[in-house]
Amino acid sequence: MSQPADSFENAFDPEDEFEGFEESQAGSEDPFLDAEAIERRMLGEEVAPPPPASGDDFGDFGDDLADGGFEAAAPGERVDRPFGARLADANATDDALEVAESPAETDDFGDVSAVDMPEQPMGIQGEVAPLNDDELIDTRPVPRITIHAFCDRPETGQLIHNAGSDRRMSKTHMTVELGGLAAAIERFHDASTPELLLVETGMRGPQLFAQLEELAMVCDPDTKVVIIGATNDITLYRELIRRGVSEYLVPPMTPLNVIKTVSDLFLDPEAPFVGKTMAFIGAKGGVGSSTVAHNVSWQMTDQLRSDAVLVDLDLSFGTAGLDFNQDPNQTIVEALSEPHRLDEALLDRLLVKCNDRLSLFSAPATLESDWDFSPDAFDEVVEKVRLQAPFIALDLPHAWSPWVRQQVLAADQVVVTVTPDLACLRNAKNLFDLVRTARPNDEPPKVVVNMAGCPKKPDIPLKDFSDALGASPILVLPFEPALFGRAANNGQMIAEVDPKSKAADGFAHLASVLTGRSPAETKRSKSLFGNLFSKG
Repeated sequence: MSQPADSFENAFDPEDEFEGFEESQAGSEDPFLDAEAIERRMLGEEVAPPPPASGDDFGDFGDDLADGGFEAAAPGERVDRPFGARLADANATDDALEVAESPAETDDFGDVSAVDMPEQPMGIQGEVAPLNDDELIDTRPVPRITIHAFCDRPETGQLIHNAGSDRRMSKTHMTVELGGLAAAIERFHDASTPELLLVETGMRGPQLFAQLEELAMVCDPDTKVVIIGATNDITLYRELIRRGVSEYLVPPMTPLNVIKTVSDLFLDPEAPFVGKTMAFIGAKGGVGSSTVAHNVSWQMTDQLRSDAVLVDLDLSFGTAGLDFNQDPNQTIVEALSEPHRLDEALLDRLLVKCNDRLSLFSAPATLESDWDFSPDAFDEVVEKVRLQAPFIALDLPHAWSPWVRQQVLAADQVVVTVTPDLACLRNAKNLFDLVRTARPNDEPPKVVVNMAGCPKKPDIPLKDFSDALGASPILVLPFEPALFGRAANNGQMIAEVDPKSKAADGFAHLASVLTGRSPAETKRSKSLFGNLFSKG
């Protein structure tokens, strides 16, 4: 991740050691913090306004400004205008500025009851519940935006730094420093603000809104602001949203909560979906990683009834065309040569149908060229293929290169195939360590042990694999050379040759785990109709 070249005096360094942060607002008598006062306010009862801060009444910040001032939200309507745009409108006329400087006759927080927001808005929960893959975050990477975070606490700075290191944020430019709201105001007094500001503050009540007014004065109109606060309060949330803040978060948080917030703000909800990528790679050559990728892809489409695309990226020695009995005239090389020309029409011509739901992007499988393509070319092609189906299986070669590394680290799921020997154990351990370090917020790779129980060949115990990798194999395939050889020679999948074999059941299980879908639903529906017809 690239960082701005200039260094900041208060720049956050995740390697530094910091002392703990003590709540500076403990024991405050601010009426806004009184639970009974909040409850009366939400019920529409009268609440005495708090005293002005430092001799000035900042309560007018949230009130409607006449003649070009802030626009009030209609009941039930959330205002999504950028934070800085509100004061940009207010500064358009001298009259608006005069109104902004005059004390308001209403309470310090405006007409809070006029805003009807959900009972449990995102980010205002006392506990952060674990999210599954579908609820967690859009798998598309966040666009190339600049994010500047100003934190009060080193712990929050470390959390945001970890979020910025996530693969989904790899295109962003993240800067984290300490200082909170005051530092943000000082930093951008004479500089343009980035697309997103993440600001942590422990202040509440009039002091918070006073500094938010100062921040709004220096924000560009298109800047989005996310506040990280200390008060788990629905009323405060509603008021911040009404004033133009894009989101309000409170601890406890995880890096994924931060990524989810950024994703929701900048990814277009109307954009087409993107498929889930699954990278299959062998711990060494000849362990059967391609066989696993091909059979799992077939199970996704035939048994789970899901659309999928199998991408054979072993350009020189790929076997997907042979395994599916296909010999296409055009291969993925045409797309990699000019990835910018790859559109939906061209992609349809290059993909080969293996069955009604499975499409194949085959490799040329020749040695006529070195196929020296850049990692960016592979990224662009894979991103465009992801628009075609909900699941994308990447059959990667056992040859370590920058583009292979990039595809492994960028995939949503990683499947490592091994045989129970010492070389595979060492290589798998190296892969696991790399993936876990580079993808701390993702699941570890899944291990498939192939050719277990080979006669006259001593196997390393599976327990040794589990202890070394810190994960148990998700699938163990027995050594069945007759079954696998017959399938390969016939251009068929294992489930087509012997649907009742243990290997076929194993591939169906792995496909179910990777997709999160169960074939039991289909079987239940078939058995239900079967019973009805049999009773008739």
